[in-house]
Amino acid sequence: MREIVMDTETTGLDPFDGHRIVEIGGVELENHVPTGRTYHQYINPKRDMPTEAFDIHGISGEFLADKPPFEKIARDFVDFVGDAVLVIHNAAFDMKFLNAELEWAGLPPLPMKQALDTLAIARKRFPGAPSSLDALCRRFGIDNSARTYHGALLDSEILADVYLELIGGRQPDFALSATHAGGTDSQATAWRPRPRPSPLPPRITETERAAHAALVDSLGNDALWKTFTA
Repeated sequence: MREIVMDTETTGLDPFDGHRIVEIGGVELENHVPTGRTYHQYINPKRDMPTEAFDIHGISGEFLADKPPFEKIARDFVDFVGDAVLVIHNAAFDMKFLNAELEWAGLPPLPMKQALDTLAIARKRFPGAPSSLDALCRRFGIDNSARTYHGALLDSEILADVYLELIGGRQPDFALSATHAGGTDSQATAWRPRPRPSPLPPRITETERAAHAALVDSLGNDALWKTFTA
């Protein structure tokens, strides 16, 4: 199963108020393991204001002045995404912006059913608890110390760790299996689970054991159970 853990940075809260996407970041997972492929693009929002007049999470208008507008990168973005599941924190926000930009670029929208919202997953797992990306990093012990600004690619990489914890814990070889195309990872393929230091205690009660023995006795001497226990 192919998934893209994704984040966007925007100039504001609503594309229909004139706000635009300025950065997209994405991390590719295959069967919940990172492949090493990423997508990262800065975008000129083409807003009708001096480039020095705004700063979005450390990304200045001056920095974005020579970056391509969305319509120039739209096709490459859609080709990268394909039919992968889009794992997004607060998916409704990012999908609204992405689909507005795609519409303005003359391309079909991404279906909402293609998106998986980690914010909704977190709120279901931990009702009433803080569900921001930073709060989830603290909960799962994920290092987000490099997150001085909300960079889209960095946030995607952090969200990938959070997502894997939300769905039941990271793969045991998570850090070893990022096999690039044509490459191998001998450490990943050599990994084996360690045996338990002592067997788990039986969970069957004496009453259940006696009931089972009585049932087997009632089946007669030719019962299959007696063949195996002889």
